[in-house]
Amino acid sequence: MKHHITRALDPIRTFFRHEAFSGILLLLCAVLAIALTNSPFAAGYQAVLNAVPIAGPAAYHLDLSVLHWVNDGLMAIFFFVIGLEIKREFFFGELQSLSATILPVCAAVGGMLVPALIYAAVNMGGDSAAMAGWGIPMATDIAFSLGILSVAARSAPLAIVIFLTVLAIVDDLGAIIVIALFYTGNFSLIALLAGLAALASAFVLNRRGVLHVVPYLLLGVIAWFFFLNAGIHPTIAGVVLAFAIPINRKHPEDSVLYALEHRLEPWSAYVIMPIFALANAGVVLPESLAALSDPIALGIVAGLCIGKPLGVCGAVFLLNKLAGLPPPKALCPGHFAGAGFLAGIGFTMSLFIAALAFPDPNLLATAKLGIITASVLSGIVGAAIFLIAAQKSAAN
Repeated sequence: MKHHITRALDPIRTFFRHEAFSGILLLLCAVLAIALTNSPFAAGYQAVLNAVPIAGPAAYHLDLSVLHWVNDGLMAIFFFVIGLEIKREFFFGELQSLSATILPVCAAVGGMLVPALIYAAVNMGGDSAAMAGWGIPMATDIAFSLGILSVAARSAPLAIVIFLTVLAIVDDLGAIIVIALFYTGNFSLIALLAGLAALASAFVLNRRGVLHVVPYLLLGVIAWFFFLNAGIHPTIAGVVLAFAIPINRKHPEDSVLYALEHRLEPWSAYVIMPIFALANAGVVLPESLAALSDPIALGIVAGLCIGKPLGVCGAVFLLNKLAGLPPPKALCPGHFAGAGFLAGIGFTMSLFIAALAFPDPNLLATAKLGIITASVLSGIVGAAIFLIAAQKSAAN
């Protein structure tokens, strides 16, 4: 029995180690981006990001800069991998049983709603453009949060790892929905219908038992192109396509979904996300420190550093007191508080939403500073809570 339990938990442990190392790599690339932006190489760094590698008809929107290819192209693959992970979790993982996941799912919902409300409250009555950033503090960076958890809480119960992992996955799903519904550009119905037709064709292939991956990927590229021209963020095509990828319920390890996920996860974690951080984390610190008093930055910092733990812990408390749902026996309030603060590390998804919310570079720079500040503060406080909990546990 013990052997079977250990084997069942192996995927969680592997995922934990995988995301932990990715978080460390992300941190290094973020630091490098900030260093380049504040160095004599800043002009060259910006020139590379603004370069247009593919010249084409403007009507097809393929004349994108390097930065846009990273955010619209590479991140579509990142979102595709997230979609694969979510589908796997729904069929075989921690999202398979609603009764087992209701606590982290509700904690994720609380951790999205409260930060958004705090941001809106801080920016209410101010610049109307600032209100577009309400979705920024809703996000959780799973790589950073699990990376810090692996370093600061080596002896923490596996239950808190599962809790934070499920919370972050549901958080990603919520962020995807927010992006799809609220952060779109100039809308084209014809292009949208063409993109949806391509994705519908992928689901038809699934129903007919097609197991070759190439047709799915070709339809995904077609959907990406039409979504780009429809004004719908093209990364959404990657998420929807993931749910069309076949999965074998009897032998999941032999399915197309598992094969694709295992091949793409390292590229997503060790290449795409670091490149995204390198392209998006740059902020001019000497000129930007004063911007921390701006309502945009304040709303983001308050949303991530206060709203996240408040929403996460508040949901756990309410479920326990009102619904009588007990938390796992291995966990104490300190574990949930630490997880709540680590969930306030928004970074990757927050930067992504900020780029969609603020086309104005000045507003975007302010938002970036708020995201980086909030993520650092949340990480420090969350790590400190887990370290203190570990010391108390060792003393007892």
